[in-house]
Amino acid sequence: MTEPTYLSAVQESYDTVAFDYAERVKSPADLDPLSRAVLASFAEVVQVAGLGPVADLGCGPGKVTAHLADLGLQIFGIDLSPKMIELARAAFPELRFEVGSMTALDIPDNHLGGILAYYSTHHTPPEALPQVFAEFHRTLAPGGRLMMAGHVGDNLRLRPEQAYGGHPVSYESHLLPAERIVDLLGQAGLALTARLLEAPAEGANRSIATFLAQKPAQG
Repeated sequence: MTEPTYLSAVQESYDTVAFDYAERVKSPADLDPLSRAVLASFAEVVQVAGLGPVADLGCGPGKVTAHLADLGLQIFGIDLSPKMIELARAAFPELRFEVGSMTALDIPDNHLGGILAYYSTHHTPPEALPQVFAEFHRTLAPGGRLMMAGHVGDNLRLRPEQAYGGHPVSYESHLLPAERIVDLLGQAGLALTARLLEAPAEGANRSIATFLAQKPAQG
């Protein structure tokens, strides 16, 4: 089966920027208090439920994966970029990291207690999100939790030519309204449990949304 063009663009772009990305992107300890608190809340909810391991999808160099492991989660990371996975393995050799795509996860049905998609779904074209969210639903155990976070907007389609130190990139970013994301999660069978909308930070122009959802328990 031929890989969608956008996946090739994402993989090649992040392979190109991997080192500078890892150098420039903040560690969770350096995030704002609200972001740290939401991650901690997600970790606690998943840990208390005890339904299975957590997959950090689009884990990049593994900083957030390692942070959640320090908070007590049994967690592993998956990323489309082999270079990102190479950096993650080097930085956190005690954790498991794999190359893979959230469009077709090599994970059994009903296996995961949690999924984290932290600023990692915005390169997915809107028409491909149902496939991604269906994979979230398939791999989560009944009662399993999802946390998604990222920028939102009024159906914006961004096409940067450079990123992270001026390296050329070919990916696109799609900033959808929060309500549309909620609708797509619901269509995939994932029930929204909380939503946090943050105004743009000082000097920024993009709003941030965090979504917490759950795969309904069976019976």
